[in-house]
Amino acid sequence: MAESDRTVHVPSRFTGRQTLSKTGIAPSTTPIQRSWQRCANLGLDQEARPLLAPLPEQALREAVGRNEALRRRCRPEFEALFARTRNDDSIVILTDAEGLVLDAIGSAAFADRAAQVALQPGVSWAEPATGTNAIGTALVERRAIAVQGAEHFFKRNRILSCAAVPILDATGQLLGVLDLSGNAQADHQHALSRVQTAVDAIEHRVFDTAFPGCDVVRLHADATMLGTTREGVLVFRDQVLVAANRYGLALLNLDWQTLGRRSYHALFPMQQSVGASGVLLRDPAGRLIHSRQPDRARPHLPPAKHKDEPKPQQPNGPAHFFDKNGQARLSRAVRLLDAGVPLLVQGETGTGKEVFARAAHAASARASKAFVAINCTALPESLIEAELFGYEAGAFTGARRAGAKGLLREADGGLLFLDEIGDMPLALQPRLLRALQEREVVPVGAVQATPIDVTLICATHRDLAKLVEDGAFRADLYFRIASYTVDLPTLRSFDDRAALLHRMWASLEPERRRITLSPDCAAALATYTWPGNFRQLVGSLRAMLALAEPDEELGLDALPSNLRAPRAAEVNGRAEHDDPARFDSIARDAMRNAVRASKGNVSEAARRLGISRSTLYRRCLSDGPLR
Repeated sequence: MAESDRTVHVPSRFTGRQTLSKTGIAPSTTPIQRSWQRCANLGLDQEARPLLAPLPEQALREAVGRNEALRRRCRPEFEALFARTRNDDSIVILTDAEGLVLDAIGSAAFADRAAQVALQPGVSWAEPATGTNAIGTALVERRAIAVQGAEHFFKRNRILSCAAVPILDATGQLLGVLDLSGNAQADHQHALSRVQTAVDAIEHRVFDTAFPGCDVVRLHADATMLGTTREGVLVFRDQVLVAANRYGLALLNLDWQTLGRRSYHALFPMQQSVGASGVLLRDPAGRLIHSRQPDRARPHLPPAKHKDEPKPQQPNGPAHFFDKNGQARLSRAVRLLDAGVPLLVQGETGTGKEVFARAAHAASARASKAFVAINCTALPESLIEAELFGYEAGAFTGARRAGAKGLLREADGGLLFLDEIGDMPLALQPRLLRALQEREVVPVGAVQATPIDVTLICATHRDLAKLVEDGAFRADLYFRIASYTVDLPTLRSFDDRAALLHRMWASLEPERRRITLSPDCAAALATYTWPGNFRQLVGSLRAMLALAEPDEELGLDALPSNLRAPRAAEVNGRAEHDDPARFDSIARDAMRNAVRASKGNVSEAARRLGISRSTLYRRCLSDGPLR
């Protein structure tokens, strides 16, 4: 969140309401006006008296119990804020992420007035229930909000002047809201800054203990701000940014989607030590940023770079940019993983299934534990059982003398990613199902079971439900791994591919070479249908960069030949690969043709196609040799 987003300018309090009353449409220029429009869209009547009955006592106890960690974290600032405002006829309120009031403490004189509008524990102050108000509107807008008197949608609430600030965790997840409400007739001009200061302290304190084994970097453009609650904080695990506070992100013009996708080197190409306790960093734009040395040594952070050294290359996998919908999918996935719910990620080849899984792991509670990825098509069918479950010494010919732990046990305590689960041999599926249900594995050649604790993400480009109908995949395993399904969109389904293309180009193009795309070239890339999705796009962009000269503007002739030639398979602007069954048929034909061209040499055909022999056998040779 940018600095300007946290300091909300409240316009003349009657502007939005008068416009809405006269025309039925409020101009969406301020948070208050947008909130009024939402209330109008919900059909709320500002003259009505909402029925805001508190939760039953047992339900309230359960809600408070679910949020006990939040209440403990906020307690010091919650009580300190009350102590500073106890003579102001006000009340301090803590809600959960849905706007349910968990705690309220304030002056006895104002408590009676607050009770008149149900400003008490057990009552929801989400916008659909209570209209425009600081708590509910702050939740929707995800920013600090002050709502004064007549700016409240419901007339009965206009006795209040409220200031609320959302509380975020270190990955941008909304935890709750801290609010200070008082008499609308009193002067509350400093209320919002007081609440913001309290929330800054709440969010800042989590970085003291929550990230063992990580590098916590504290930084600010002004060295005198280091050590305060307004310093930026970035957390790196294995040189990858995995957590931050909003000040750290704002300082580098980043957002929460950056987590899990940016390295230390990418954010700070240069650093120069300036003392025993301080470091001077330089961001990609060349700005100087002051940083404190962590309390411990920096075993994970890379050494300072000479300015002429090339920047490290991007990972080989497809770059993935999460739009608003993608970020929502990722947030839901993290919540489900933390609850122990297995996920099935579906999408065409190249849509970023493993990238999504790694991002979810990096933001989950198990981020510090292992991420073990298994491609079910890459393991030889004869050895897949031993690779997954491990084996005892001497279990079979060629086994290692000391045995092997197996990939499932390697993932113990962390996350297991089973890629292309749809290609797992049918005979092995019962053993995997048993291991997942019993949470234990029996290595090949062993009698004793070994307990395992893993969270699970499976991925496939195939229609598993259809495979179940056809008897090619076990129904019981399908229902075990698909408790929740995430469908990743194809690249061609993105509405604004041009903007996505430029963001990708900016992330891949080293600024020191200043290579640009001409309008015609950019348009050709944006309108191409990309059957290989993100993986194909990133590969094409890297090829263009490798062949370009510094300061060059790339035209149409710089495009790979397959992008310049018109696609015969495209009819009426739609490619044949939009039909998954057609795409699967094309893939099988290509495999069969490769085997024929190799004169029956399966190994040679697999090498030509860039796939494993086991995949080639399963996909097109399972019914016998070609004729």
